[in-house]
Amino acid sequence: MDPSDDDSQMIDAPESSSRGLLRAPERQGRPPNGNMLFTGLPGSNMPNRLQDPQRYATPTNSDSDISNRPRRRMREPSRESSILANSVANHLSIEGPHNGLDDKVIDLMDDSADEHEPPKPFMSSLPTGLCYDVRMRYHCELDPPKQRLDYHPEDPRRIFKIYKELCLAGLVEDPILNTGTLIPNPLYRIPVRDVTESEVCLVHDKKHFDFMKSTAGMNPDTLIYLEKDFDSIYLNTVTFGCALLSAGGAIETCRAVAARTVKNAIAVIRPPGHHAECNRPMGFCIFDNVSIAAKVCQLDYPETCRKILILDWDVHHGNGIQQAFYQNPNVLYISIHVHEDGNFYPSGPYGDHEHCGAGAGHGKNINIPWPTKGMGDADYMLAFQHIVMPVAYEFDPDLVIIAAGFDAADGDQLGGCFVTPACYAQMTHMLMGLAQGKLVVCLEGGYNLTSISKSALAVTRTLIGELPDRLPSVKPTETGVETVEMVALYQSRFWPCLYPKEMTEDIFDKGGADPMHEVIRYYQVSRLRETHSMLPVMIYRDRLARSFQNQVMATANFEEDTPLVVIFHDPPEIMGTPNPISKEMELHNTWLADGLKHYVDWAVKQGYAIVDVNIPKHLPGVDITNGHSEDDRLARTAATSELAVYLWENYIDCNDSPDIFFIGVGAAYQAVINLLSTREQEFMKRVRGLVNFVAKSHLVPVSDSGQVYWLSKWYKTHSLNFVSNNHLVWDIDRKKPSKRFGNLVRSPASKLNDMLGQHQDEVQEFISARVGIKELPQLMHDE
Repeated sequence: MDPSDDDSQMIDAPESSSRGLLRAPERQGRPPNGNMLFTGLPGSNMPNRLQDPQRYATPTNSDSDISNRPRRRMREPSRESSILANSVANHLSIEGPHNGLDDKVIDLMDDSADEHEPPKPFMSSLPTGLCYDVRMRYHCELDPPKQRLDYHPEDPRRIFKIYKELCLAGLVEDPILNTGTLIPNPLYRIPVRDVTESEVCLVHDKKHFDFMKSTAGMNPDTLIYLEKDFDSIYLNTVTFGCALLSAGGAIETCRAVAARTVKNAIAVIRPPGHHAECNRPMGFCIFDNVSIAAKVCQLDYPETCRKILILDWDVHHGNGIQQAFYQNPNVLYISIHVHEDGNFYPSGPYGDHEHCGAGAGHGKNINIPWPTKGMGDADYMLAFQHIVMPVAYEFDPDLVIIAAGFDAADGDQLGGCFVTPACYAQMTHMLMGLAQGKLVVCLEGGYNLTSISKSALAVTRTLIGELPDRLPSVKPTETGVETVEMVALYQSRFWPCLYPKEMTEDIFDKGGADPMHEVIRYYQVSRLRETHSMLPVMIYRDRLARSFQNQVMATANFEEDTPLVVIFHDPPEIMGTPNPISKEMELHNTWLADGLKHYVDWAVKQGYAIVDVNIPKHLPGVDITNGHSEDDRLARTAATSELAVYLWENYIDCNDSPDIFFIGVGAAYQAVINLLSTREQEFMKRVRGLVNFVAKSHLVPVSDSGQVYWLSKWYKTHSLNFVSNNHLVWDIDRKKPSKRFGNLVRSPASKLNDMLGQHQDEVQEFISARVGIKELPQLMHDE
């Protein structure tokens, strides 16, 4: 632990205590904030210059001096101006109104004649606010696990580390922690107060407030026991008090910005809040600080805080904020977070891109869900440039609040992303262009003490007016680009500024359009029929027949005594170059990339039987939406696995083929692995080998069952799995991938069609070498 983190240094100096720093320190010869008059914090008992003008007046620069000086100059013109006016009058009477009169003389005369109002103060003369109170550090674990070597992620030192970093940078006037020169206009200390029960109940129900209040009187053993009933929450007797201060600090910070007491502000507060839901605390959060502050501002400033933008860049989805405003048309919530198909905290589907608000708030909820960890500066800037800022300018908010979790920062192991302080500063700088600069940064997560303090410092420097550091020239990841494009397409129905626009249902009803995947499959079926005399395989099960009509084709010899190759594959890829002007795809510049046709041609030439199974992304009778949701993906996977079992039981296992091979391409390969796991004994007897191509899909492990404990070893020995070069399996803690994923081969290519072309010879050799080989069961036991 850093020696400077000792509690003795965490307490503000006597003259700079939490209560003593409610106003900016006065300096000789000028008010604390230049010539700008403070209006004070509405509802606060703190003195300001409007309430006590004599306290803040100076002999050389009083308020009356400033306001009366221009008018006094007009009532008492100087001697020089009188001589000039007489000269101009004589000149006009002799030479007429235009002859020989100097333009400069006229300008001077006009300036002296016009009466000007006192100039309005500049926003830049206002300071940036800071909300911080050492008492929020008292919330900590009562009984940390003895076997754990490190501290709890929600470490009480988080807020002090940030405060200390700001002090060392000369941004905060603190006699103990300042080591260098203060900036000319240090951060203005905003008062911290307890949130009231009525304010909390704007977001949470009363039972939640009453329960948290009751924890202040519980004994430690009871609190430790209660922690087991909550999701990622620890409690002690001061947790409730710290949560009151955290929410109250967020309120006062937002009100200070809304009232123009400060131009913008940062609230260094804890415990965080964006996971806390209406009736329960969770994810280190007690009360939803940002949501409470936003609703209070809408009540207190109905004219100037009618519309609020909440931008949540915490690496976790802010389920509490989304819940609070899901049907509110006047609050736009945008969250950029890791989702991992609903497996990343707080888990579930609510953070996906299809949760976009309801009722009057439909379209006012935007989730940008990264499918994996590892996102960096370029991905976040892409999301800002293509979604966040266009939508924010169209929404035109009155106040902007950042739910500023710094757990996506480079170095934070919990988040696993690589956002730098410079990127946080750039995003802050972009948001400062909204709402006439009324911007509030409220701390949420962030668990690496160095990363969180450096990132918060970069954000604060930007708030006071410094330009952000330049970002290195990096490209966004492929998954980042796909995510941003997916969200922009889906949200384009609500926001005119977003392109491309999603196709409407009218194009099918009135435009006579046919889905392209059906057109392509019709072509594939025709080609397979004409080239290799392949015929559709009949499926005598209503739901499967409806979903996979014309998707299963087979050669005429697939029931004979000949090697059989069964191919489960995703639809072929479409590649093309859009028109550089209209950005539309044109047929003469579009190609169908179907590398599998070479595999089929080769197998037929060898005399093998073929069963070709195409798995479209849209299955009639299965999909509910447009094929993007997690629920639909799982439904397609389940339907595909059911089809694989049906084909195995009715056509494959009962035929005379001595050698069966499976080829899985894309997400469809999961059906083959499921078939192996559910029909392991029959599968291992009949199948000579499996070849799979995986680009973006998750790798599916094969686990040993109670009956066949060597199944994973068999799979590794009998499989050849080509995995794209940029797949995450190669980067998981730099460990060797598990053998349960089979025999993995890292492909130099990253796209499925490129991989099919790259490894065609290897696959042909793998199959040819195994045709006719009879392996004894004893060999599998020896493995």
